[in-house]
Amino acid sequence: MSRFPQPEGKRGSLKWIQLVVNNCPELINEFLKEACVLSPGTQIEWISPLRADQFAEYRDQAFLDRLSIGLEKRRLGAFWPRRGPQWDALARSNRGDVFLVESKAHVGEIQFRGTKASGGSARLIDASLKEVQSYLGVDPAIDYWSRILYQYTNRLAHLYLLRVLNEIPTFLIFLYFVGDKEMDGPSTPGGWKSAVQVVKGVLGLPKHHKLSPYVLDIFINVRHVEKEHR
Repeated sequence: MSRFPQPEGKRGSLKWIQLVVNNCPELINEFLKEACVLSPGTQIEWISPLRADQFAEYRDQAFLDRLSIGLEKRRLGAFWPRRGPQWDALARSNRGDVFLVESKAHVGEIQFRGTKASGGSARLIDASLKEVQSYLGVDPAIDYWSRILYQYTNRLAHLYLLRVLNEIPTFLIFLYFVGDKEMDGPSTPGGWKSAVQVVKGVLGLPKHHKLSPYVLDIFINVRHVEKEHR
């Protein structure tokens, strides 16, 4: 099973990502325009999580099917085992751009944990992550990408798979919600930026690397989401 219907979110990142995608996607779209990610006239279609689709989230082959893309040069199964990243949101543009989204509402969601895979699946993950590390110029002595901050590294690996190996114009969005008092989330973008800096430092990622232009950190204040929801 690679399609996962979700309950209507009542709190945290599940609530906010559903509200943004269904009620006010322009909060993301405008950032993409201002960052010059989108050329003039480009339109974005958000395809998950949609209210009409049971707020479903997707992973494995289903997320590719949902985006209507195929991997011709390096197949998903040759790069990553089943039970890969489950994407919080997915979008595509009328010019072929693909957007993969991971959302957070509090710093605790950036967890220092590793994969639970074993056997051949673990070996495939390790090999693919080492390939990504080499491409990004990460010190090969840092050999724990599958054992720590795995949620960040596996998302980065899928960006590499789509954009580099299959030449699909793909962007990875880390969407950080600001001001979620119920979840004790950061009250300013600076609080998130400090946490993200720690993540990148632990992983040995250079300040600027080959995928940097395609990894986008977006900060949305929940007050703006609530305003659009009323």
